[in-house]
Amino acid sequence: MLNISYLLLIIVCCLPLVPGLAGVVVSSLGFIPPLDMTEFSLHGYQQMLQWSGLEQSIATSLLSALLSTFIAMVFCFAILQRLWLSRYWSRVESMLAPLLALPHVAFAIGFAFLFAPTGYIARLAFEALGWQSDTSAQALLVNDPLALGLTLALAFKELPFLLLMSIPVIQQLKLDQTFKVATMLGYSPTQMWLKIVMPQWLSKMRFALFAVITYGISVVDVALILGPTNPPTFAVLVWQWFNDPDLNLLPRASAGAVLLFGLASLMMLFVVLAEKVVVKWCNQWQYSGRFGFALPGITILSSALLLGSAIIPLLTVWTFAQRWRFPDLFPSQFSLRFWQFEWQNMLPTLSNSIMLAVIVATITLMLGLIAHEFKLKQRWHLPDYAIALPMLIPQLSMLFGIQVMALYISASHFSLWVTWAHIFFAFPFVYLALDGPWKSYDNHYTQAALSLGKSPLHVFVRIKVRLLLPAILYAWAVGASVSLAQYLPTLMLGGGRLATITTEAVALSSGFDRRVTAIYALWQAFLPLVFFSAALLISRLTTRRSLPVVKESSLHDAFIKKPHGL
Repeated sequence: MLNISYLLLIIVCCLPLVPGLAGVVVSSLGFIPPLDMTEFSLHGYQQMLQWSGLEQSIATSLLSALLSTFIAMVFCFAILQRLWLSRYWSRVESMLAPLLALPHVAFAIGFAFLFAPTGYIARLAFEALGWQSDTSAQALLVNDPLALGLTLALAFKELPFLLLMSIPVIQQLKLDQTFKVATMLGYSPTQMWLKIVMPQWLSKMRFALFAVITYGISVVDVALILGPTNPPTFAVLVWQWFNDPDLNLLPRASAGAVLLFGLASLMMLFVVLAEKVVVKWCNQWQYSGRFGFALPGITILSSALLLGSAIIPLLTVWTFAQRWRFPDLFPSQFSLRFWQFEWQNMLPTLSNSIMLAVIVATITLMLGLIAHEFKLKQRWHLPDYAIALPMLIPQLSMLFGIQVMALYISASHFSLWVTWAHIFFAFPFVYLALDGPWKSYDNHYTQAALSLGKSPLHVFVRIKVRLLLPAILYAWAVGASVSLAQYLPTLMLGGGRLATITTEAVALSSGFDRRVTAIYALWQAFLPLVFFSAALLISRLTTRRSLPVVKESSLHDAFIKKPHGL
């Protein structure tokens, strides 16, 4: 039974990579039989290269992805250097969960509300300094041509993810012993972090940096809200090509998706080369004496927390603002009018989002459990990097091929295809969320129970699941939050017929009423918190009634204190 389940997992969550990538490559060569295109040609690539502003669009995408990844990496290391060995690190860990739960779209909308020409930062500047914002001028951090706002937003949003991925890495390095040896040799803690810890940490963070830089170059929803518009980032440009009403131009869009895949691969190669240069080839700084410098980790963490904590209150105030003129710091009139007007329209969208998230989270959790149990019992299994490929390949580079495959099989079941697409992209996150707890599980419990005559299923349900329940519930909430954040899969495989809170929030962010946009963004931020809170509550209630060997602990601790990296 386990073998059949694992085979089904491969078919649902891994094999679609083949038609996804193959479909977009073939269509980029002009071979799309449903559109009567049956001859291979390079006309799509020629059309792409002739597009005015292509070079600037690609350059903007590359720079924003590189800079946002570099800034997030430096910020992460600065926080670790300053706070890991301090008594305040446990507080940092407790702050990661709410920051991670905040979706990218809600963060981007809140970021825009803060830094727009008439945003709250401009209001504060006018109040404190008398500075008058030119509302007709180009915004400095919202839709700016250099993508500075997009870069900063991505850096701050990916910072909690890198901190979370750093926890098991740092735990493997045995810093207590390293600190003692470095102190005996006359090195300060700052020098120890720079010369000893940083090279090891950087090498083990390669996969996390792959995920961050790939997302940075291929992101569409955040770039639509914060990125430049003329020309847009390359991912947004390809998305606009896919939406062109002239279907004869689809080879151009597919060619752009292939190029986007190539750029993402190039960025991952750049991460590896940069790591080799810093750690191995140009490593004189590692043995050039007691040189070292401290980074402002506390300042960076405070800025990230201030930015994250300001978004939700700002969105909430905007939802009740009847009249809020610039440069007033607070609305002059409050009203429930916009909530009342939007509730009837929003209720079906909320229902779709919640139902889809519950289904996706439950199925991906079951698949994750099957994958880890099969990995323990069988010598042959898929490597972790193969399962994580949907995280590392730009969605636009796969979705068109998957969309063509879905049309060939059954074009009418769009709800089924959207659900499957969410499962496909959420499964790697759930699998990796379970990876550390599964590796840290003491298998002697299972062996003892089996020796007493219990069946494998009874042992799994009554012992292993109960011991790992906090991590299992956390992985379930991760699956739900990933489903709630999906934008491109919902639009492309749903054909615009299945609205979710994310698709509506992105659509409303482009020039619609800020109060309506804030309502959808607030719900988009609130729903993941509901799932994580429900998982935490269930975990605490069940832990109190669990076996005596189970120690009462928080859901967050059960996940982030895993001893193994990704």
